[in-house]
Amino acid sequence: MSEPDFLPEHFINRELSWLDFNARVLEEAQDESNPLLERAKFLAIFSSNLDEFFMVRVAGLREQAFSAGAPQDPPTDGTSPIVQLQQIAYRTRQLVERQYDCWNQSIAPALAAEGIRLHKEADLESGQVKQLDKFFRQRVFPVLTPMAIDPAHPSPRFHNRGLYLAATLNRYRGIGPEKLFAVVQLPQVLPRYVPLDPNGGSDFVLLEDIVANRLTDLFGGYDLNKCGAFRMTRDMDIDLLDEEGDDMLRAIETRLRARQRSEAVRLEASAAMDASLVNMLAAEEEIKRGRSDDPQDYDEVYSIDGPLDMTSLFELGGLLDRPDLRDPTFTPRMPPQLGGDMFAAISKEDVLLHHPFESFQPVVRFIQQAAVDPNVLAIKQTLYRTSGDSPIISALIEAAEAGKHVTAVVELKARFDEAANISWARRMERAGVHVVFGFMDLKTHSKLALVVRHEGGKRVRQYAHLGTGNYNPTTARLYTDIGLFTADKALTEDVAALFNFLTGYSQRNEWQKLVSAPQDLHRRTLELIENQTQRAAAGKKARIFGKFNSLVDRETINALYRASQAGVQVDLVIRGICCLRPGEPGVSDNIRVRSIVDRFLEHSRIMVFGVGDQAEVYCSSADWMPRNFNRRVEVMFPVEAPPLRQRILEEIIPIYLRDNQRARVLQPEGTFVRVTPDEGEPLHRSQQELLALASGTPLPNPSSSLAVAGSNGPPARREKKPDTRKRPTAKSSAPKRPGPKRRSKSE
Repeated sequence: MSEPDFLPEHFINRELSWLDFNARVLEEAQDESNPLLERAKFLAIFSSNLDEFFMVRVAGLREQAFSAGAPQDPPTDGTSPIVQLQQIAYRTRQLVERQYDCWNQSIAPALAAEGIRLHKEADLESGQVKQLDKFFRQRVFPVLTPMAIDPAHPSPRFHNRGLYLAATLNRYRGIGPEKLFAVVQLPQVLPRYVPLDPNGGSDFVLLEDIVANRLTDLFGGYDLNKCGAFRMTRDMDIDLLDEEGDDMLRAIETRLRARQRSEAVRLEASAAMDASLVNMLAAEEEIKRGRSDDPQDYDEVYSIDGPLDMTSLFELGGLLDRPDLRDPTFTPRMPPQLGGDMFAAISKEDVLLHHPFESFQPVVRFIQQAAVDPNVLAIKQTLYRTSGDSPIISALIEAAEAGKHVTAVVELKARFDEAANISWARRMERAGVHVVFGFMDLKTHSKLALVVRHEGGKRVRQYAHLGTGNYNPTTARLYTDIGLFTADKALTEDVAALFNFLTGYSQRNEWQKLVSAPQDLHRRTLELIENQTQRAAAGKKARIFGKFNSLVDRETINALYRASQAGVQVDLVIRGICCLRPGEPGVSDNIRVRSIVDRFLEHSRIMVFGVGDQAEVYCSSADWMPRNFNRRVEVMFPVEAPPLRQRILEEIIPIYLRDNQRARVLQPEGTFVRVTPDEGEPLHRSQQELLALASGTPLPNPSSSLAVAGSNGPPARREKKPDTRKRPTAKSSAPKRPGPKRRSKSE
């Protein structure tokens, strides 16, 4: 039987799907049931997400549209680059308008009602203005650099995401042009939110307002004509390694400096800014102009009705001691068996950790204890992203200085953390750690730690930690992730073999338990899906559960569609991008997709194939995306110990599937609709229930059958939207796929 080929209409565009994810983040800011400062935090997250999206994804699409670049992975829905750019720009304007409406009409007034106010200088009393004059003279004026732009002073290279004031001024005395165009950068070393009370308090004035009112102090001999704030976003996805060199570290350092001179991809300007200033900046930076209100045109200038760069709300939150306006604090649970000797505990049984509900401290202690244990011979660890004051880095250095054999596989190409990773790599090398930078053309994204320990006589035993998230104690309190401690002989031997591959290209033909990318992960994933498809076709119970950050890979989606057509029940919890279109008649009737956006960023990757005792349970560092399957070193590992399998199948998964407070369900037309419970139905908020479990609080009406018996759980109550689109059906003839093309910066 030939495999059906699914049409482009059966897939959702990746970029628009990501924007819909960011819209769900924005919904959390709009949700008045969230604590006020948490709502402000979600506005900051929305802006930070959007910045990175433009620096990476939009930058890659621009290269394809205007420089004839080819994508690494053709879009699943077949949309051309220029059409994607047009759709992105139109959708982004809608979202940014909602963001600032939320700030101006809801959050800012609510903050003011709580005594947290942002003042305009024009509304202040004379004494307060004098106080700001003093602050400007003492703190601000010495730091600022006024920059004129004329034939003798060419336009400066505006920093990526830097905040600037642009002004036109008229000369009334001295030398210089009669009309002057000038800019001033507002350096990040200065506070964005300036307190009116020098001793603290909750009344602030924005730095740009203070500087704008004193521009004539910077440009003596000139009167201010027009002024406005602006911000450039640049292409930050330049290839860090164009070709192989003798020194990867130095090559990346050189390319990082080149980022600061990359092309602009977006100009944000305050709505009050004069059009002539905006046009001048756009012309200087070769920003694309078009009709911003036309979805079939493309304009890279965004008019902002409020303070630019809402990521600064992170800074504001840090200035306020208002626990009453935040989520309640919590203490992650410490697994009792890991409170003492880590190696003794792990030798007895595998241990599963679910962060942040359970403490990340055992992961840190695993390396710290290994560093001081005289019986430990070697420590090996992958490092993709870590915190600035990482205790794990310190423990690896301590172990090396104590004479242990320590190997750290540091991924220098972890986007936007390259400079930090270079710094840590050099520090570890100086201490005697054997630092390896992985591969030129593959990112090392797997999360592994291995300890080799002498345990009497000639016996040497290996202990491993495998995880879905980074070795970062800070984000471990903010992201949900799964970690597994094990001394299983086959699994630890696989981990050791993978380290040999990372450090010396050593390759083995057969893995015992691990599944790795780029060698086997894609093939094995398709095989596991196909196994369930065959079971359903034979009339047996079949089920697939997957929890990921993103689902993009077309072959995997095709396999899920075929599984659905065979009758496999498929439940997916996908936080971000999903290119699969569920609920398509005859294509994906048996697939349900939900997304959960809540207090913690859902980052764990969990997969289950089958039902009951025959279910195969895995966790992974990889999403189901082409880059994870083909361009990264990833690991999928089984969870085999019966108590741990039971915990995932009967506790963790059902809690996510019955969430009716923070879950959104993906509709066939590509929109997400928030789940709403029926009247009288118990309320379930997954992250709160997981916190309650970690604290020892029993849950009401547990529903373990959701995962074990293959049930789909209670149906989601949601508003039904009519779908009037004509639904294509799958074709049986598959056109040939295009061959490989030149790599673009789209991913």
